[in-house]
Amino acid sequence: MIGILRPPAHREPLPEDEVGSTYRRLRLQVFIGIFLGYAGYYLVRKNFTLAMPYLIEQGYSKADLGLALSGVSIAYGLSKFIMGSVSDRSNARVFMALGLSCSALTMIFMGTMPIATSSVTIMFALLLANGWFQGMGWPPSGRVMVHWFSQGERGTKMAIWNVAHNIGGGMVGLVAILAMAIFADWHAILYVHGFFALAIAALILLLVRDTPQSEGLCTIETHHDDYPKAFQYSEKDEKELSAKAIFFEYVLNNKFLWTIALANAFVYFVRYGVLDWAPTYLGEVKHFSFEQSGWAYAFYEFAGIPGTLICGWLSDKVFGGRRAPVTIGYMLLTLICVLVYWKNPAGNPNLDLAMLIGIGFFIYGPVMLIGVQALDLAHKKAAGTAAGFTGLFGYVGGAVSANVVIGYVVDTAGWDAGFSLIVASCAIAMILISFTWNAERRAIPAKGAV
Repeated sequence: MIGILRPPAHREPLPEDEVGSTYRRLRLQVFIGIFLGYAGYYLVRKNFTLAMPYLIEQGYSKADLGLALSGVSIAYGLSKFIMGSVSDRSNARVFMALGLSCSALTMIFMGTMPIATSSVTIMFALLLANGWFQGMGWPPSGRVMVHWFSQGERGTKMAIWNVAHNIGGGMVGLVAILAMAIFADWHAILYVHGFFALAIAALILLLVRDTPQSEGLCTIETHHDDYPKAFQYSEKDEKELSAKAIFFEYVLNNKFLWTIALANAFVYFVRYGVLDWAPTYLGEVKHFSFEQSGWAYAFYEFAGIPGTLICGWLSDKVFGGRRAPVTIGYMLLTLICVLVYWKNPAGNPNLDLAMLIGIGFFIYGPVMLIGVQALDLAHKKAAGTAAGFTGLFGYVGGAVSANVVIGYVVDTAGWDAGFSLIVASCAIAMILISFTWNAERRAIPAKGAV
């Protein structure tokens, strides 16, 4: 890696009496940095969906907008995988800030330049670019997580960090309401979010650090005396790997990663099949106003906060680091909420809102745990690539389908057909995750085992 992206060199070790206090301070600092940073990425990832009802009024069809929106998911899935490999060999601090800055500038352009929304082709191209920059958010966060937090605490810490999805996603709706109130122009839904994201990129540069060794500290495994269970750890595992080794030795030949990656496609289909079409579905079928849809969008995201935290705690403390049992339970409860949300007739807005909250509460747990499984089962120097691999399936396979397929199916066969696909995806995801049940039991010792 060259230039500003090169990882910082290891510093001379700090005096022993400074290690504990420095570790505590920097762990909190870098965690806040990747938390706020990833929330900032969400501000400029899904704000376009809240502009879609206004674009429909201008004559675009749901299929048109689904195609345009798919640009984010296509590029994001590919970028999360490819840029994940770059991230594994880069300075996480600079890499994460650069991606968010570019994404923010893309949204500002879309909101301020009339040509940006003048055709489906242009919108698709710009959202494709935005999706590529968005893929630069998760991998450096994963790199930071595996270097600063040991495996025995990672489920809980990842659950807390994963709340950034919901904070950022929930703020999309609230910032959109604020932008419309101030500017009375739907274009503000795009550019106001961009300016907020630029400010957060500056915070990333201020707070995030790459590895403990770059700050004169020992590895987190040594500091916590907590070593990975999935492979025999040694100090040589702190050596940076080549791209070839990352791809072919630690990712592509890992059958477990393939299984959870396929499951991730169906989990993401459910996640975005509900979320991306909520403003349109609630307006057309349930007769919600823009403000009501904006609040419903926010509540969906915010509900994921307690759901994710409980999910991570259950996987660490109740199931001893096993993720599959909790993922399957959460997907079953998601399925129930989707069915009620779908079948509830118009005129019962409180029940619609309650079911959206329920879906948000449960769906983000599996989203998070599949990412944790990828980190658990991969070499720490391949963390970004492993997470990117599952993300590739989630976004290119799941989120793109949620955008394009549901848009087309609803246009041609109605909302019932679209919801039938979401229900089927819940079931398939549970079946695929069940294949990892025994494999996970073998890879991770039972709770309490020595």
